Amino acid sequence: MRLAGLDRRLPRWRDVRPLVSFRTPRPGGRAAGLAAAASIDDLRVLAYRRAPRAVFDYVDGGAGDETSLARAREAFAAVEFRPRVLRNVAAVDLSTTILGRRATMPLAFGPTGFTRMMHAAGERAVARAAAREGLPYALSTMGTTSIEDLAAAAPNGTRWFQLYVWHDRARSQDLVVRAHQAGYSALIVTVDVPVQGSRLRDTRNGLTIPPALSLRNLAGMARHPRWCFDALTTEPLNFATFDRAAPNTLSDLVATMFDATVTFDDLDWLRATWPGRLVVKGLLTLADVTEAVRHGADAVVLSNHGGRQLDRTRVPLEFLPSVVDKVGDHVEILIDGGVRNGADVVAAVALGARACLIGRAYLYGLMAGGEAGVVRATELLRLDAMRTMQLLGARTVAELDASMVCQRSGPASHPRVALSERRSSAN
Repeated sequence: MRLAGLDRRLPRWRDVRPLVSFRTPRPGGRAAGLAAAASIDDLRVLAYRRAPRAVFDYVDGGAGDETSLARAREAFAAVEFRPRVLRNVAAVDLSTTILGRRATMPLAFGPTGFTRMMHAAGERAVARAAAREGLPYALSTMGTTSIEDLAAAAPNGTRWFQLYVWHDRARSQDLVVRAHQAGYSALIVTVDVPVQGSRLRDTRNGLTIPPALSLRNLAGMARHPRWCFDALTTEPLNFATFDRAAPNTLSDLVATMFDATVTFDDLDWLRATWPGRLVVKGLLTLADVTEAVRHGADAVVLSNHGGRQLDRTRVPLEFLPSVVDKVGDHVEILIDGGVRNGADVVAAVALGARACLIGRAYLYGLMAGGEAGVVRATELLRLDAMRTMQLLGARTVAELDASMVCQRSGPASHPRVALSERRSSAN
């Protein structure tokens, strides 16, 4: 088609040359895949490729129909930012204090069970990455690295210990004493697991602890030879806090070991035993938050266990403002569930949270590339949080407040894309 008024000529090389760009081929392997990952969702894709299906689903899944899991992301998707402009945001400071200690951003690595199943380096890799990035890390009672070994792996990091209260209170107290002697600065008491939630993915996958070498699981492992080699050539998978063989399913373990008779009065016992900061995790009503504070909690974590316990619970992010109004002047308020990018962290802090705890986000990185993958996950969260604050017009965490965000009614749908449909540049 001829366009009036245009003079045409043959292209000259000196005009075309500045436009020609050939990307230098990068070496393959895990490092290249991590570098290409532009989001936590990209790391999730890599994790799916690099870990057996049963292992990936243990991290990725939730309870029941996974309604709580979906609602958590919908709640963050429904956040509306209200940016302030013409601010000098050339330099942004993400640092804050969490439970009395400095952190480089309002983020902590929450406790996760059986972490060496995701990658042979397990909790040690996560703790080293957290220490390197200047963030706290919480070791779980269900961890696969002992209290003392983790302290040795990350001696300069801020370490918390997460406790499930057992039937045998003497053994529970022993864990608390050991954590204090090993230099852990906070004790997180998780209170939303009187019984095990209905983890349908784990049931369908036939997941046991450690993973049984059934024909089905062997077939899955064979497709991931590196994971299989690492698992078979390192120390056997087990729960490091148990001094005897544990039941091989999580539901049996919880029924056998965990005490469903625990009440708020037991917080008095822990408060008297533990000299550091006491955190109560798994609260979803104002009455329970208030009671936890009355029994000596220094901080609370608004949490539905990442959607892994009771399905269809309220969403912690939506619950946050009312808790801030009620007890925000008396206790630090942390939040978890659904955090997938730095904008989520900024939104939660603006709504009144001191910090966010993450679990799946760093476990995707761990499965994707070990310690380097956890560092990459942290880098992605940090860069996105910094960019969000600059665009929002906030130079420090202290400048974030509720005037900068609102939660839209009728949250926009934010479905999780099936991995078989996902297209990612992270190869």
